[in-house]
Amino acid sequence: MAFHIVLVEPEIPANTGNIARTCAATGTHLHLVHPLGFRTDDATLKRAGLDYWYAVNVEHHDSFDDVRRKYADGRYFFASTKGNKRYSDFQFRDGDFFVFGKETKGLPRELLDAYPENGMRMPMTDKVRSLNLSNSAAIVVYEALRQNRFPGLM
Repeated sequence: MAFHIVLVEPEIPANTGNIARTCAATGTHLHLVHPLGFRTDDATLKRAGLDYWYAVNVEHHDSFDDVRRKYADGRYFFASTKGNKRYSDFQFRDGDFFVFGKETKGLPRELLDAYPENGMRMPMTDKVRSLNLSNSAAIVVYEALRQNRFPGLM
């Protein structure tokens, strides 16, 4: 088993590349929900992921519903500035899915409304709207790994 990061319609290739590198370092699976705001052969995407792409388990999906259908038994947590709880308030288990929205708009409101008990946010001051997508993904996956005693990592 492993954790999963789901990026719903990511727009900035460098963020996706950085997240892919985090996935390679942690054994986390990466799910890209289309449409993407870039091409997967984008030089910025490849540069941000460096030469670690071979170590990333990446799946492409046409919609978030496709992810849910394929992984119907999964537990899903939704990162948003509108989340009801802090990410550290959850008890994560191996195999959980962490869902992040596009950089300019976040996750669709209807998705957050459908799972209000699983909305999580990163605590921050009121001086910024949000954290960088790749930073947020790293924060959540490392918290999940910490809670589970970093399985399989040195």
